[in-house]
Amino acid sequence: MQNTKSLSSYPALLAGLTLLLALLFWWSLFSWSAMNISARDALDAVFNHEAGNIAQTIVRELRLPRALVAIVVGCAMAAAGAVMQGLTLNPLASPSVLGINAGAALGMALVTTLGLWQGAFSTSVAAVIGAALAWLIVMSLGSWKAGGQSSRLVLAGIAVSALCMALTKALVILHENQAVAVLSWLAGGFVEARWPLFGKLWPVAVPALLFTLAFAPTLNLLSLGDENASHLGVVIWAVRLLGSALVLVLVGWTISLVGAIGFVGLIVPHVARKLTGYDYRRNMPVAMLMGACLVLLADIVSRAIAFPTEVPAGAILALFGTPVFIYLVRSRI
Repeated sequence: MQNTKSLSSYPALLAGLTLLLALLFWWSLFSWSAMNISARDALDAVFNHEAGNIAQTIVRELRLPRALVAIVVGCAMAAAGAVMQGLTLNPLASPSVLGINAGAALGMALVTTLGLWQGAFSTSVAAVIGAALAWLIVMSLGSWKAGGQSSRLVLAGIAVSALCMALTKALVILHENQAVAVLSWLAGGFVEARWPLFGKLWPVAVPALLFTLAFAPTLNLLSLGDENASHLGVVIWAVRLLGSALVLVLVGWTISLVGAIGFVGLIVPHVARKLTGYDYRRNMPVAMLMGACLVLLADIVSRAIAFPTEVPAGAILALFGTPVFIYLVRSRI
């Protein structure tokens, strides 16, 4: 049970994370640009745009949608990780560890390289289907249960991820004319994030995020164990089916647009639990804010580390997330 001090500090934590996100958002609008953009230009571009001002136009047309996409992606990946950990009762569960990212990548690669389906949202739907199939295989090999089955679930996820990535690489090798596009997507990043991409992202991701917040009390009941949750009126199979569908939409749709963004769903929910406890009604909003901050910071670092060129934000997150994952495994959380 959370003590009074932790409960009273929760509003301050939310306020602090919101302020940090606002500062990172502002910083991302003018930092490391090939053209000189001042901090004042960034503010004016948002609140008082001057027609003909090139610096402000760059902020409005390039930097603003890029920052918004990074924020939504961070929220989505963190929320998906929290839901997965709640569904599986496994603190190591995440889209990247349990094969969902790799399955989505394989679905996208199949559509892109083989031209199996042509349509406005073909890659997004293919990514969701690929993620769903990978998740189904992992759960058939692993288990929903916690405890002794945790390692089995993680091993199943690693095996499925390796298989999906091997098939994806084979497609890239066999279809070299599409290799650049697929490899760029696999790296993950926000170079191509513009208003049209944001227009595709938010109508699906934002409602899914709101539904995730409403789903949090059910995850609390599920954490009591299947038997206790059933006695409280929870239909276990329906909850897990609904939660899985929510994760697949968040992850599949998001990474189909920006590429493979890993480790956010693993690291952020774990840190959120450390700060707020195991009540999903409290740690879910914190996880979303932290995920947004982490991805936005990774995007800023991706521009700074090799300026004036860019390093994919997905690579930055992988460099940060891999040692953290090793630490979590060794600490046997």
